[in-house]
Amino acid sequence: MDKPKVVLGVSGGIAAYKACEVLRRLTESGHDVQVVPTEASLHFVGAATWSALSGHPVSTQVWNDVHQVPHVRTGQAADLVVVAPATADLLARAAHGLADDLLTNTLLTARCPVVFAPAMHTEMWEHPATQENVATLRRRGAVVIEPAVGRLTGADTGKGRLPDPGEIFEVCRRILARGTAAPDLAGRHVVISAGGTREPLDPVRYLGNRSSGKQGYALARTAVARGARVTLIEANTGLPDPAGAEVLRAGTAAQLREAVVEAAAGADVVVMAAAVADFRPAVYATGKIKKKDGREPEPVALVRNPDILAEISADRSRPGRIVVGFAAETDDVLANGREKLRRKGCDLLVVNEVGERKTFGSEENEAVVLAADGAEVPVPFGPKEALADTVWDLVAARFG
Repeated sequence: MDKPKVVLGVSGGIAAYKACEVLRRLTESGHDVQVVPTEASLHFVGAATWSALSGHPVSTQVWNDVHQVPHVRTGQAADLVVVAPATADLLARAAHGLADDLLTNTLLTARCPVVFAPAMHTEMWEHPATQENVATLRRRGAVVIEPAVGRLTGADTGKGRLPDPGEIFEVCRRILARGTAAPDLAGRHVVISAGGTREPLDPVRYLGNRSSGKQGYALARTAVARGARVTLIEANTGLPDPAGAEVLRAGTAAQLREAVVEAAAGADVVVMAAAVADFRPAVYATGKIKKKDGREPEPVALVRNPDILAEISADRSRPGRIVVGFAAETDDVLANGREKLRRKGCDLLVVNEVGERKTFGSEENEAVVLAADGAEVPVPFGPKEALADTVWDLVAARFG
């Protein structure tokens, strides 16, 4: 089989060196990668490096090998074009259809999915001109990954950092897996919770659960690849931030509720994939609870935590918002799931069987997606991203 053909565009920002890792991951996973740098980017990483890593000659100009018409053929032959980093200047030229070098010509001739991974200072990213250019590119079907928050050039910190190269690769891999399918979540804001809450007993101990957050992260990565603006609220996962997602942190159920309610106010979809503790200790011990010789410990009294899924499902202040819940069951899985769907009032409920060696912490999942209209969609055992895609398929269908 022919290797999938990827064009890796590199524009002139300090983050250009990180594109070497994106290239390595693409080539090592079996992709044929043609690097197309801008002239400015060669101040950061030279043409010899790109040629050595990709195995292809590198040019910035349309005048080299003119008989092969590279300014047309490069884009025509691609299965994916990804620009990492994409500077403010590159985004502006792409949005306005300029074609003054090989990369911008390639962007005009490509009929495959196109991904931009912006990297620039916060002020440049937030400037109205850049935001309008990004909106234009997204409206045309490109996936523009939200930049990460972190250390920038010099001592500055803020939004504008290139996302982790491994996470950019994951977005590319998912888009390639979808082929020429349009980014059907473009223009949608989705909120996803992931991980497991922890309810403190004392400064040392807590009540928790086995959730790893991997299913929620798969939902986030897949939503980014399908064009959505993603807010991920994670609870105690320790996983790397998915490229393109705004990541918020929560520890307890109360903290998660506060974050979800605030984020959901402007969301088109809310997916409650986190394992939220049903109960918390009634009393928090300010000092470590000591073991006393010859005496059994005092019973731990519990009180209910807020039911976030039911609260979000009952709030229909935003017309058309879709709410997706998760039900982790250990027995009578479907019967309990159907009852939970009725009780919670959400639009879709993903029901799966869990246990010490099932689902939690695994890379795979098996589930049935129940719908409020009575439909039931089984998802066979497989990667968690496959389940994520099924969920987004069902959500996208409801938007019509």
